[in-house]
Amino acid sequence: MDLMAMWQSMGPIAKGVGFILFIMSMWSFGVAIERIFTYTQARNQSKMYAPQVAKHLKDGRLKDAIALSQSKNYRYSHLAKVVLAGLQEYQFQQESGGSLTREDLMDTVRRSVQRASALTASDLKKGVSALATIGSTAPFVGLLGTVVGVINAFQGIGASGSAGIGAVSVGISEALVETALGLVVAIPAVWFYNYLSGRIEYFNVEMDNSSSELVDYFVRKTA
Repeated sequence: MDLMAMWQSMGPIAKGVGFILFIMSMWSFGVAIERIFTYTQARNQSKMYAPQVAKHLKDGRLKDAIALSQSKNYRYSHLAKVVLAGLQEYQFQQESGGSLTREDLMDTVRRSVQRASALTASDLKKGVSALATIGSTAPFVGLLGTVVGVINAFQGIGASGSAGIGAVSVGISEALVETALGLVVAIPAVWFYNYLSGRIEYFNVEMDNSSSELVDYFVRKTA
């Protein structure tokens, strides 16, 4: 199968479809590589961050815990972002000398942590939805190229007046290549989407657990 010869014999529409599929493939691999790097950094940095911030909080060093959370060494850590929001809100309420009750203070901290969790989860999902779109539409884009190719093949039959299988076999094989390309693009995109979605779900569970532990810490601290 000479793919180069097929490409040269394709019409402009079929070539356009092939170019679109190529762009979709590069986009999906680019998003997947960037997200995998980001998630790996988030996991590794969070593993280092968690025991250190826990030690600071256990010793009552709130400012040290905040400084640690703001460190550039943990800029990818999803846990650092969530914990930092809660620590800063608690510190602000304490230093402002507000008249909040213990329950109101905990509600304020809890809402701050929830907002940070939602923003962090949204940031983690950035670009992942594009993989779902590519995975679901690439086969149809390839099918469009196939349909156009088959139409051109049958138009060739009409123009030549020959109805033999040899008259259409080359054109149809070229058209089916578009469907194959669509599947080649879609399958990795769907796989990457499912893999990254699983990682995001795991990160969400970690953030929820850290949020609960931080609020419990402040409850004990203010008891």
